[in-house]
Amino acid sequence: MTTSTQSYEVDVEDVEYLQHGETPLLARLFRPRGTGPFPIMVELHGGAWVNGNRVDGDAANKALAKNGVIVVALDFRVPPVASYPASLVDINYGIRWCKTQAEVWNGRQASVGVMGTSTGGHQSMLLGMRPNDPRYAALPLPEGAAAVDGTVGCAILVSPLTDPFGRYQYAKGLRQDLTPPDGMAERVPALHEQYWLTEEAMIEGSPARILERGESTALPPMLCVARNYEAAHPRPDLDEFIRQYRKAGGQIDVTLFGDEYEGAGVLKDLSLPIAKEALERMTAFIHQHLR
Repeated sequence: MTTSTQSYEVDVEDVEYLQHGETPLLARLFRPRGTGPFPIMVELHGGAWVNGNRVDGDAANKALAKNGVIVVALDFRVPPVASYPASLVDINYGIRWCKTQAEVWNGRQASVGVMGTSTGGHQSMLLGMRPNDPRYAALPLPEGAAAVDGTVGCAILVSPLTDPFGRYQYAKGLRQDLTPPDGMAERVPALHEQYWLTEEAMIEGSPARILERGESTALPPMLCVARNYEAAHPRPDLDEFIRQYRKAGGQIDVTLFGDEYEGAGVLKDLSLPIAKEALERMTAFIHQHLR
């Protein structure tokens, strides 16, 4: 079994993993050079569910691959092409596709996790908790492919958005407990509306509310790394998700970085101590849970 103490050379390539009509969806594959078997992490970009693409996390993804982790960064459908749950359909398919490719990549079919930043963190929660939701697992793999499901061995949440409806209310200035920063009301609610279409969908797709409702879910081990205060993500919502996840019996490890990193994205600048520590914790967590 590979360990996180060795540094690997990394090969990077873009491959098509899914096609909608004549439109391909690409995955950026970061593969350590070695015999492995290596754990596999499916990486989901942020961007308020509407913006961003598979290249956003290139630097951090390559750094993880150097630590002996295969990283597969996915493109997926976003508005205006398609709203919720289309992105979850693509990602669930992508997780299953990775399992069918694992041996070819010197990975292991049983060692696949998911990770994401901001709204990618939110999608990681949903995919981890609902691996076999018939809506998300709606696309069949090609005929003859291995019979696999969307279950993941772990999930990593980087500065995650945890409650779509709570953040929507926050951005519109409708919460009593928090005041949003200037300009948020002009920018953010429209992005929620493009992706979710309705407030009911935001509530249905909120992980903490899913747990509070008593929905039966998978509870893979999770790691959350975030700054103590992030203007875009209401802290009470993160605390509530952590509370609900632990109450349901799930394991979630949490690392919160202090005010000395105000304004710095956790993984935006890999030269900063915040990023170095986050990557160390992510690497250790992956190698611990994807054996």
